Amino acid sequence: MVTIRLTRRGARNQPFYHIVVTDSRKRQGGKSLEMVGFFNPTARKNDTKIRLDLPRIDFWLGKGAQQSERVGALVKAYRKQAVAATA
Repeated sequence: MVTIRLTRRGARNQPFYHIVVTDSRKRQGGKSLEMVGFFNPTARKNDTKIRLDLPRIDFWLGKGAQQSERVGALVKAYRKQAVAATA
C-alpha cells in the first residue's frame, strides 16, 4: 500500500519534516517515491512553516494512497489556509 507520511530530518531539537509518498512497508527514513512538501514546526517569523504540492497529493490520493493522521490534518489546514488567501 502507498502511504503519504512524514519523515523526520533536521538536527537534534530542531525537527524538520518532509512529507513523502512511500510504500508503507518501507522504513520511516527509507527511500520514498516522491517528496510532496515539507513541514517546519519550529519556523521563525520569516520562515515558511509548511509547503505542500496539493495537485500531486490529490494525484496520489486518486491512485489509492492513504494519508497518515498527521498528514491528513496538515493537508486539511493547508487547504483551508489556501482558500482563505485566495478569497
